[in-house]
Amino acid sequence: MHQMERGLPRAAAAEIRRGATRLARRLRAARSADALSGAEVSVLGHLYRRGPSTPTEVAAADHKQLQSLTRVLAQLERNGLVTRSRDTGDRRQVRLTLTSAGEAALLADMAERDAWLAAALGDLTETEIEVLRLAGRLMDRLADM
Repeated sequence: MHQMERGLPRAAAAEIRRGATRLARRLRAARSADALSGAEVSVLGHLYRRGPSTPTEVAAADHKQLQSLTRVLAQLERNGLVTRSRDTGDRRQVRLTLTSAGEAALLADMAERDAWLAAALGDLTETEIEVLRLAGRLMDRLADM
């Protein structure tokens, strides 16, 4: 019998979603009270990985409407974490660029969560850790679909 017919992909999807959701909540809880917001981390992370981008590109990468990021982008700019400039190829377009302060804030935020996760991984076997590394790469691929 084919896996689809047995309902395995749905059961697997539910189990993966549950685990990913619970881990995401736990990682958020590991952040300090003055940490960046989730939306700020998302924007800074996009600029860190992909380089200067238009606000529309940042919103699309996060599957959000541009209007929902307007305040976040303004706050990041006020805090000196991103800069806005006119696109050299199309003066009508604005490009967002991660500043060195923005990169430092993002790296500090990631380091805080990575420290908690590294400590938690200490209770796992090497094989379990490698399975989670593979799962992390696969989840990255899924997130880009």
